[in-house]
Amino acid sequence: MTEYVPGGWRAAGACATADPELFFPISPGGASARQITQAQRICAACQVRLQCLEFALRGNEMEGIWGGTTPQERVGARRQELARRRRERRRQTATARHVPARV
Repeated sequence: MTEYVPGGWRAAGACATADPELFFPISPGGASARQITQAQRICAACQVRLQCLEFALRGNEMEGIWGGTTPQERVGARRQELARRRRERRRQTATARHVPARV
């Protein structure tokens, strides 16, 4: 867990002193690919990377590098989480059907 930081987790981000445009590349290829790599390197050393990623996932951020992830990576993470939840619900439903009724 990250210790309390005045100004919240954003103030403690490794990106706080970087150029904000670095984290919002225009496209996924070309010069933007270098920009994405540079932003992800900054994120990799960040003490609040998980809080940043959680914020982006909860807020459905569709642009920029958040918590070291690209928009495409976050879409994939959301899909995996939805699939995991569906499997868990099916497992719970199947288990509930097989539980004998108590008399």
